[in-house]
Parts: sequence; C-alpha cells; structure tokens
Amino acid sequence: MRIESDFLVIGSGIAGLSFALQAANHGSVAIVTKRDISESATKYAQGGIASVFSAEDSFDAHVEDTLVAGAGICHEDVVRMVVEEGPQTIRNLIEWGVKFTTSGADYDLTREGGHSARRILHAEDITGREIERALVEAVRQHPDIQVYENHIAIDLITAAKLEKKTLPENRCLGAYTLDINGGNVITFSSTVTLLASGGAGKVYLYTCNPDVASGDGVAMAYRAGATIANMEFMQFHPTTLFHPLAKSFLISEAVRGEGAILRRRDGTPFMEKYHKLKDLAPRDIVARAIDNEMKTSGDDCVYLDITHEPPDFVRSRFPNIYQTCMEFDLDMTKQWLPVVPAAHYLCGGVAVNQNAETDIPGLYTIGEAAFTGLHGGNRLASNSLLEAAVYAGRAFQHSSNALKFLKRDQRKIPAWDSGTATNSDEMVVVSQNWDEIRRTMWNYVGIVRSDKRLARAMRRIKLIQDEIEEYYWNFNVTSDLIELRNISTVAELIVSCAQMRKESRGLHYTIDYPERDDANGKQDSYIKKQF
Repeated sequence: MRIESDFLVIGSGIAGLSFALQAANHGSVAIVTKRDISESATKYAQGGIASVFSAEDSFDAHVEDTLVAGAGICHEDVVRMVVEEGPQTIRNLIEWGVKFTTSGADYDLTREGGHSARRILHAEDITGREIERALVEAVRQHPDIQVYENHIAIDLITAAKLEKKTLPENRCLGAYTLDINGGNVITFSSTVTLLASGGAGKVYLYTCNPDVASGDGVAMAYRAGATIANMEFMQFHPTTLFHPLAKSFLISEAVRGEGAILRRRDGTPFMEKYHKLKDLAPRDIVARAIDNEMKTSGDDCVYLDITHEPPDFVRSRFPNIYQTCMEFDLDMTKQWLPVVPAAHYLCGGVAVNQNAETDIPGLYTIGEAAFTGLHGGNRLASNSLLEAAVYAGRAFQHSSNALKFLKRDQRKIPAWDSGTATNSDEMVVVSQNWDEIRRTMWNYVGIVRSDKRLARAMRRIKLIQDEIEEYYWNFNVTSDLIELRNISTVAELIVSCAQMRKESRGLHYTIDYPERDDANGKQDSYIKKQF
C-alpha cells in the first residue's frame, strides 16, 4: 500500500501538530503517530512554556538565562531568534484554542529554576495536556490533514538508499511505516518529511518520559545519513516521585519555583552548598546534587518539602500533582514528597539549521528530536515547548516555500520487502535486550560518568546490536522490535558523543575530567554514519 502527501509528519506532539496546522493550508498533510494522536511527551509537560510576556521581563534577560543554563555552548543567534519569536508563537497557540491560566486580566506567569523573572505561561499544572487538547481538536477539524494512529515509522526512504549508492543530490522521499494493528508495512511518499518524533528517555531504566519516547526519529535520521549532535547531553529531571506504584510521575520544577525545599531524610536542606540559587539552581546541578546526597547517605531518595506554604495555595496551584500524590496516600500540604532524578530530556538530536533543515534535502526535524543549538549543555526549564513551537513555524515557512519549486519525486519506490522473514517465536530476545540496554545506560552512562564506564557500555551495546540485527533481518518487524533497534542506536550515539567530550560541562559530568574546559571544550559533538 502507498500513501502520498505533500507533507509527511512523523509525531503528534506540539511540534508535529503545530507544523501540520500551518502546512495544511499549503498542501496535503499525513500525520503518522505510533499510539493515539494525544500520546506524546507534550501531554505530560506540567510546568509550562517560557516566553517574555511581562513589562518586568525582557528578551535580553531570557536570552541570558538560557545562555547561563546552557553551560557556554548555546548558539547565541539561535537563542535570540527563539526568544524573540516566542510571544507571537504563544499568540498562535492561543488562536488555536490553548487556554492558559489567567490572573485577572493578565496571564498568570510563574517562575522556574534558572529563570530570573516570572515568564512561564501555564494551564494550572497540566500545561502540556491543555496544549495537546487544543491542537488535536484543531487537527481533527482540518479537512486536509489525515491522521494515521498506531503506525510506527520503520525507516526513512532516501534516494541514496534506492539507488544503493552515494548520490551528490540525496533526498528524503518519505518513510516505510508499520500499521501496528494490521501488521502490514505501508509506504508513505512525500515531498517534505518532518521528524517530530520526540525524545529518547526510554533508553534509560528510570525516566519520566512516556513509553513512546524511544528515540525513533534520531535513530532513523542517523541510519539515513543525517548528522547527529550533542547526544551526551541527556537531562535528568531532579524530582520524579519515588513510589513503587508511581510510574515515574514527574514533580514539576514549578513546585520549587513556588518555594519548595529539597531536604535529606533528617530534614537538612542541602542545595545551598551546591549553588547560590539553592533550590532554584539549574536542573543539571540539582540532579547531580541529589545523586551525590543519595550516594553519600545511602538513602533511596531525597525529599521535596512545600508544607510551609498555605494548603489552599498548594492545592490550587498544583491540582494535578496534588491529586496524583493523594492517590499514593501522599498529601503534599502535610508531607514531604520522596523524589529521585530520572531521564527527562534529550538536548542533542538531529542537527538542523534555523529553518529546521537537516543535511538530507527534503528532511526537516523539530522538537526534542532536533539539535538546534538552543539548549547547549543543559536545557533551561520550559524552553522546550517554546523551541518546538517556534521551529514548527520556521520549518513550515521554509518547506512551504520549497514546495513551490519541488515536484514529488517520481522515482519508483518499491514496496517493503520482508524477504524470507517469519513471525518470531522468541520475543524473549527483544525483552531481554531492551532491559539490558536500559540498565547499562543507567549504570554506566547516567548522571555521573567515567571513561571506564563508557567503554564498558559501548562494548555491551555493540554485542546487543549484533543480536538485534540478526533478529531484525530474520523475523517480521513488530513495534517492539523497531523500538528496540532504535534505542540501541540512540544508546550508541549517546556513548559515542560522551566519549568525545573530554571535560565536564552541563549535563555531561565525568569523574575523569571533572572541570569545564573552555579553551578546548566549547565545540559541539557531531557524529555521522559512515557508509
């Protein structure tokens, strides 16, 4: 089966849906999403979206906060562009139906770690859910957008792959996609292909990401020949609820923004010895501090205390967090919340320019799957939704203009060929390798690293990849197998980039090079598949 469109969008979070709504006014759009359209990391974003929306704030201040958090390797021109285009991007979201929380006649702006002013627009403490709701409703109503749920992209289709040689003018032609329910592979042919497939938190054993975050876009782009960058910078969210029945429930940074204090089990606050901003320090510092406190004390967690704030304020400001914690018999107005760090956000990804173009013509990447240069070595809180929405607009502007001069490639794309592959009777291989990769990454490539740990991780990942490749070519593809193949690729990329960086900077901390090296370490870590 073959489906043709002007624009193919892979992913259905704020990035993909924002792009689709704009692109649909200039051509046909097909959205491929591997679960329900609403299931994305966007849906689980609690805190909000950062933008200058107050007379007490300024573009310069937002830029400076982003540069400081980014540990010296943000691309300043990108930071300024994103910050300055932020307010109009927010207005676009409002026009699509997003309802941010107001205070009187103005929007209620809150503050999070690393920000020097209140500039976080939010919808109570379920901002992502509200953004996703509005965008999904708008997409559902647009006649020129077709949504293919429960479809997982397997690989990008490129001219070079079809010709089986390196072409001077390679180009992305679409993607092969598995219909998960039907079990058949569909060819999606497009003039413009947009990767908006999200992050890769599932590469780690403990993550606050949804199950869909298996790094699919990064892995596919790498296999197709696109340049990947800065994969060593995986952000660990400092405060994920530590409870045997809670599936990595995130406690928003906004809780600390409203005065919560991190404490040891004995009640001692500890952040003042790690940073002058104490509990409002950037995430990398807070995560490392918690990791160190846990290793020093031997405790399984630390505690987040907001019991000194009025109970009514806590319940009204954080209704979703409060209610979820109550389901686990934790009343945050009276009890400290047990928290631990967990893999949260990938600051690296597919390298793109300011128009979201990759180095494969016809292929664009936005959102968490992209490396734009905005986040540097550490993402400033609530800049991710902003980046995704801003780059959705820029990708739309550039690709829709390009569409005027491009015709859909008439090269015959062959249907997916399963060859002699059969249905597997050894799915234990998939589950075993999945678990081993994630444990290896957590133990050896986590918050604190070393040369020996990275080398051990790479050896194990390479061995697992050999098993996966043999399995992949012998058996029919399934969604579990596709995701396993992708997390193994992303794990390799994270370790490779981490081995390149001989310093500690931002989210990458190694005991072998504990200091930041501004003389030699300011460059980004680029990696490209050799064919």
